[in-house]
Amino acid sequence: MNQPQKTIAREAAVSGRGLFTGCESQATFSPAPVGHGVVFVRTDLQRPVRMPALVEHITKRARRSTLRSGPDSLETIEHCMSAIAGLGIDNIQISVAGGELPGVDGSCLPFVEALQQAGIVEQEVERPYLRITEPLEVTDGSGTLIAAPPAGDEFQIIFDLDYGPGTVIGQQLYSYRLGPDFSEAIAPARTFVLEEEAQMLRSRGLGLHLKPGDVVVVGANGPIGTTYRFADECVRHKVLDLIGDLYLLGCPIRGRIVAYKSGHALNHALVRRMRSMLDARRNSALLQNAPVMDIRTISKILPHRYPMLLVDRVIEMDGDRRAVGIKNVTFNEPFFQGHYPGQPVMPGVLIVEAMAQLSGLLLSHKLEHTGKVALLMSLDKVKVRRPVVPGDQLVLEAENIRVKARTGHVRASAHVGDQLAAEAIIKFMIVDEF
Repeated sequence: MNQPQKTIAREAAVSGRGLFTGCESQATFSPAPVGHGVVFVRTDLQRPVRMPALVEHITKRARRSTLRSGPDSLETIEHCMSAIAGLGIDNIQISVAGGELPGVDGSCLPFVEALQQAGIVEQEVERPYLRITEPLEVTDGSGTLIAAPPAGDEFQIIFDLDYGPGTVIGQQLYSYRLGPDFSEAIAPARTFVLEEEAQMLRSRGLGLHLKPGDVVVVGANGPIGTTYRFADECVRHKVLDLIGDLYLLGCPIRGRIVAYKSGHALNHALVRRMRSMLDARRNSALLQNAPVMDIRTISKILPHRYPMLLVDRVIEMDGDRRAVGIKNVTFNEPFFQGHYPGQPVMPGVLIVEAMAQLSGLLLSHKLEHTGKVALLMSLDKVKVRRPVVPGDQLVLEAENIRVKARTGHVRASAHVGDQLAAEAIIKFMIVDEF
């Protein structure tokens, strides 16, 4: 039997300056209900901006993990995420007054201590898990990250940090099974940087506020202005970062993770592979259930008709937050006659159209009884990842990013099995019915 979900008993707060920006910020932790997940909220903007801590909301940054929602972002979440994952917390809201999480001492120990003081309580629903059943591997240059099936039910990380022979850090190998010793074995390990890297960051205006001990600056003779908390503190901090990044999956993992020279970008790449695996399993389970919307219901909402109605049924509708739909692709589709004779491939624009139609069904919940409809206005970050051919079943997913009075933003994707077929950010214009 799985363990129960957990949240915190009362509010807690951590304040300090951001590790990279140096800006003052405060993170306030609040209890959250079952199924809420980990959600950050920027409270220093004109309006609060919610940022679920999921890999699809991660944007590219050097040396850190950053969430983005539209034009707004939140920097350096990995230490906070590691504390939440290490303590086994499933549902929590973190309100942040600032553009970056407090860096405090460069570890996640201050977050752990604040959460422990708040108290951790069990909830009445089991935790969902992703159990790794087949190896997944991602590489980037000399770095490699592998997820493999576990020996039992544990979550284990084996990290090989290798700066090469004769270097001040050298090679450090560390194996860790996530457990109750997290606050002693992993949480105190601080961010580290080589002296030349620290000088480069300072030349770019980053980390100018930091003093010895806020991070471990490693010079030719070892740490400058501080001492190591562990002889292998550097590799332990890499494990800390990896635990935080892997929690961007949205649930705990049962598996064995082997890392060699891995950093945030590679961590995120592995989580995206895991996310595809998790979504495929969830969608497979959903397909066994009765549809939330059949084709008759869909036809009452969407104006499209043959041959342009590209959603066969909706299998999940979570209010106006998220929808999952199905498009069964058969050889009888009229577009296969010319695209292409002898080698039928579904046009990418029609895959995007199917995602847009599901997005319209999602927005219809928000716009019901308002006298408004959503019209496609623009597409951004459109990528077609694999061909879709007769016999494939497209599992479409739409997630509400933001709906305002005149516009709606939706993140959409299409999968075939556990493979991503296409993705896009779709913007709609909200207009009066006509």
